[in-house]
Amino acid sequence: MMDWTDRHCRYFLRLISEHAVLYTEMITTGAIIYGDAHRHLQMHEAEQPVALQLGGSNPEDLAKACKIAVNYPYNEINLNCGCPSDRVQNGMFGAIMMKHGQTTADCVKAMVDAVDLPITVKHRIGVDDFDSYEFLCDFVGSVANAGCDTFIVHARKAWLKGLSPKQNREIPELDYDRVYQLKQDFPELEIVINGGITDLAQSKTHLEHIDGVMIGREAYTNPYLLAEVDQQLYGSEKTIRNRKIIAEEFIQYVDNELSQDIRLQSITRHILGLFHGMPGARQFRRHISENAHKPNATIDVLIDALAKTTGQTDL
Repeated sequence: MMDWTDRHCRYFLRLISEHAVLYTEMITTGAIIYGDAHRHLQMHEAEQPVALQLGGSNPEDLAKACKIAVNYPYNEINLNCGCPSDRVQNGMFGAIMMKHGQTTADCVKAMVDAVDLPITVKHRIGVDDFDSYEFLCDFVGSVANAGCDTFIVHARKAWLKGLSPKQNREIPELDYDRVYQLKQDFPELEIVINGGITDLAQSKTHLEHIDGVMIGREAYTNPYLLAEVDQQLYGSEKTIRNRKIIAEEFIQYVDNELSQDIRLQSITRHILGLFHGMPGARQFRRHISENAHKPNATIDVLIDALAKTTGQTDL
């Protein structure tokens, strides 16, 4: 998610779940080829497994970006064909690529030929008036023929005109059955479902029909929902870690980042939902929000915020 799942966010989420696959924010090919590639691609070794999500529509540029990315320990490279924002549309990538299936296939082939990492695609079930099931199958079929075996499908179509990105996450209604049907018609492909999923019970229901589940914004605003992923979905026998332990370990990471001149607010903004629904959650969020942005903010801001949750019975 753009501007959300940066390396600080991913390190934090990894403290909650060891096994869930994490995705970077969408990074454009231009930012990697012509910008500060290391700033965009660097990661902590503890983040893995991580997938890099790219935005682009030029096969040559995507191949170049992939070749740069393999210098970092990513486990997968994902091509975003689902983002509906105006900025992304103007760059001719994101959801608009669904209207150009052959171009998308050419992009995927260039990426597959460039690197040995798995190349995956994230997309919608349709875009604008291109919303028939036949259109979806044609898109998936052509991209699969180019070398993509994994499709992450947001189960609602995108409207590129007249709706904001936020509205595109809510309108029209989700159509999970269409994603299930896609798996039935392409059993050889790995189909991962996305959109409107807010808990592990829903995830388990989906996994009766498809191969995987992607949770986006809910995992950001209520990150502790990932706390039981390892046990319930990956079969881990490790004890579920409580919020306070996670926060204390993250404090160590933050302290190290501050020593490298990283601003406190750029890190702590990702953890505001850690105590979501718990006593003291509001005080925790408020203290960080009111103090982390200050020029002289130190690790004490986070320590003091955590102290506001002490004494609670279930953290």
